[in-house]
Amino acid sequence: MPFDGLIIKAIVTELNTCLINGKVTKIFEPNKNEIILGIYSNGVRYAVNLNISSNYYSIYLTTNKQVNPTTAPNFCMLLRKYLIGKKISKISSDSLERIVNIEFIGYNELNDLTTLKLIVELMGKHSNVILVNEKNIIIDSLRHLDSSTNSTRDILPAHYYTLPESKKLDITKDMNELYDQLKHKDSDIINLFSNNFTGISKTFISNLLNILNIDNTFTFDNFKKVYEYINNLINNLNYYGCGVNTGNDYTIIYNKKSNNLDLNFFLDDYYNSKILNDTFISYRNNILKLILEKIKKLSKKLSVLNTKLEECEDSEKYRIYGELLTNNLYRINSRNVHEVHLENYYNNNELLEISLDPSISPANNAKKYFKKYNKLKTAFHIVSSQKQDIESEINYLETIVYSVEVSKTIEDLNEVYNELIQSGLIKEKSKVVSKNNKDSEGTKFLEFNIDGFKVLVGKNNKQNDYLTNKVANSGDLWFHTKDIHGSHVILKIENGVQPSQETINKVATLAAKYSKASHSSNIPVDYTFIRYVKRITKSKPGMVNYTNYKTVNVNID
Repeated sequence: MPFDGLIIKAIVTELNTCLINGKVTKIFEPNKNEIILGIYSNGVRYAVNLNISSNYYSIYLTTNKQVNPTTAPNFCMLLRKYLIGKKISKISSDSLERIVNIEFIGYNELNDLTTLKLIVELMGKHSNVILVNEKNIIIDSLRHLDSSTNSTRDILPAHYYTLPESKKLDITKDMNELYDQLKHKDSDIINLFSNNFTGISKTFISNLLNILNIDNTFTFDNFKKVYEYINNLINNLNYYGCGVNTGNDYTIIYNKKSNNLDLNFFLDDYYNSKILNDTFISYRNNILKLILEKIKKLSKKLSVLNTKLEECEDSEKYRIYGELLTNNLYRINSRNVHEVHLENYYNNNELLEISLDPSISPANNAKKYFKKYNKLKTAFHIVSSQKQDIESEINYLETIVYSVEVSKTIEDLNEVYNELIQSGLIKEKSKVVSKNNKDSEGTKFLEFNIDGFKVLVGKNNKQNDYLTNKVANSGDLWFHTKDIHGSHVILKIENGVQPSQETINKVATLAAKYSKASHSSNIPVDYTFIRYVKRITKSKPGMVNYTNYKTVNVNID
């Protein structure tokens, strides 16, 4: 839901209950779109989040800490200069405009009492945070705008601040007058109100129709009911605004709430969850893009190597050409012969046509074929080794793809990303890395209890490696889907108590669930004791060989 005028009016009402006369103690700028104001009011410390990004534009109290840059940006330093120590004297919004005015009062360096105003414009991609003095002259803003940025206003230092133009109607005007202006529009109630009135969103109107139990048809009666409901809210100083989730969106409802800051608390949780989820998806997709591009390049190399190997497979015929020419030199008398037909004693003496270079002797032609044979034979061993290395690397990268696909948190992705860094597959850490990325020991594996046995499951290669080679004991059972990328699963054996076949089948089902075959049926899962599982020397994390294993086929319920 857009952060509309009704939300802003409710938020401003809540902020007025706790921040008036509060002193500004801290100011941070975690990123180019956010300002955090630390306020000390009535013995309580608050943090006000001002977000002007096009996806999350909003203002609310927050309890979620963010990572701040070691060096404060210029606008943050300017706000600290002007606002630290000042008190909030007023928080307001005009009608349903998506603009919040926070007024501050305090003494400047000359000990003169001054008034400053922080204007928070929350209008999608046009959002901004602007500091003005008592004469409405802009001191500075988080975003500078002028005609070169296709702006209709100049938002620059030393310029007079003007309100943004709005072509929408004010819903507080006379109902009959508004209806006359809109009655000829071919629209429904939801689009009519959201497209023509300032500060009203489609989500709110859609929810309001359910509350009022009316349909979406534009009639005078429906128009009147929606108009009166909204104006009652605006005019009623004792209304209560609370946020409620509606699937992937949210809206505001009006009823009695348990706390004066209910809406703030709701928005803090909602936006924090949304930002984390969007960050996770973007981070995951960026990692997948890097890996898939790497796999694509390796696949092209593999195709070239396969072509070379096909050429090398013809090497044996050049050896035969050389031998036949050498053994029949006495029969080839001319230097200008382009081809000869000789009996191939390797194939029942069938005549074999052999091309010759007429510019050199038959003997040198034979040497040329032997040289080509030796060259292809050497190339075959080199290319075969290169092919094996590339296939191994592609196989490893596919395990990384699986690890990314099963990751649930940013921390999971950080482990995968750091593995790519340590493996030398990614060099530029700044391209897609999460701002909270810290190297991990890869020990946060999953833990289950099956029939009284502890079962551990790795979520990525680093965890698989650590789990199999560091955590598991030689007598524990190790599970993995047969020839399918998946997690290493360890069934811990304590005090010599061996699991039943039923328990083994349950653990095998868990191994199948945490694999790329999780949506298949009749999945083969190998299991063996840890002592029969050996890490492949000089291999990537999680790569093992195992022997003395048994296989069970399972289905995931």
